[in-house]
Amino acid sequence: MTAPTLYYAPGACSLASHIALEEAGHPFETERLNLQAGDQRSARYLAVNERGRVPALVTGDWVLTENTAILRHVARLHPALWPADPRDQAVADEWLAWLSTNHHTTFAHIRRPERYTADEAAFAGIQAKALDTFGDLCTMTEVRLSNGGWAVGGRYSVVDPYLLLFWFWGRGPACKFDMAERFPAWTAHARAMAERPAVQAVFAREKLDLPR
Repeated sequence: MTAPTLYYAPGACSLASHIALEEAGHPFETERLNLQAGDQRSARYLAVNERGRVPALVTGDWVLTENTAILRHVARLHPALWPADPRDQAVADEWLAWLSTNHHTTFAHIRRPERYTADEAAFAGIQAKALDTFGDLCTMTEVRLSNGGWAVGGRYSVVDPYLLLFWFWGRGPACKFDMAERFPAWTAHARAMAERPAVQAVFAREKLDLPR
């Protein structure tokens, strides 16, 4: 069987899919894109993903995009990365939907206000409001994680790498949150993630600093 290839950019949302593939423990290849250099808009990449975004997972002539789709696909192929109980499965789906439709969309308003208005004078206001909203969303996620452990049913799943992504963005230059101070339970989760060999391997490959 052809090994899949993940198209990713360091520190981008593709980080979650990258970790999930590493956790699965089966061979895969990677293609690194430099978003600042515009690799995502190159003819070569647009032939892979006409949307010009990461991640994209290519297996033979089949292309799958969108983090949540890739995470669920990896989990279907590797059931150890998905809950066994039907209710826990529903909760896992709930987490993926919550993070993608709320955290990701709000963060995009911070990083890419030009997607939402052509009025450059409005950029700062959009970013400020989105930053407040992102903080509120992080607080809600903190509450959900306050019992400790992995996100769903006390068992590691593909939800956990997705959570790590948004923790990573929260501490980054766009938000500059003191994650340990504001979100201690989520930070404990991130530190537990940092102890996993797959996470260490991916962060090394993407040249990112592990949670601490």
